[in-house]
Amino acid sequence: MITPSKSASGSASHTTTPIELLLAQVDCETFTLPTGAHVFSRGTSATAIYGLKRGIVELESPDAARICYRPGELFSFQDIVWRQGQHRSDALARTPVEILKLDRLRFLNLLHNHPTLAILLIGQQHDRLREQRASGTCVY
Repeated sequence: MITPSKSASGSASHTTTPIELLLAQVDCETFTLPTGAHVFSRGTSATAIYGLKRGIVELESPDAARICYRPGELFSFQDIVWRQGQHRSDALARTPVEILKLDRLRFLNLLHNHPTLAILLIGQQHDRLREQRASGTCVY
């Protein structure tokens, strides 16, 4: 979603979302999957970041912790940035989904060119943790 705001000069400006940044990349792939399909599986090579344009994707870790991602959210960035190059969870489409996919190198280049994307991703994680804490579903 785009949030209009007024700059100091009074002209309207727009806040860019992570999904919009992904869509603006020439090499960004868009694909759809039906309910129950695997987006990726635990242990497979983590070579891309994914953004959810439509639907719900659930990540299930080896310890059975589950996290649902909704439209507008990015997932698997932790695997390509901090892990040993493998997905640590299974990602399943819980509804029909439309997904954006950007390879690791392009994502890292995007972060370099748009450092505010890192702030947006931290904000996404903060909102998720706050929601989990409020609902009592925090996984430690």
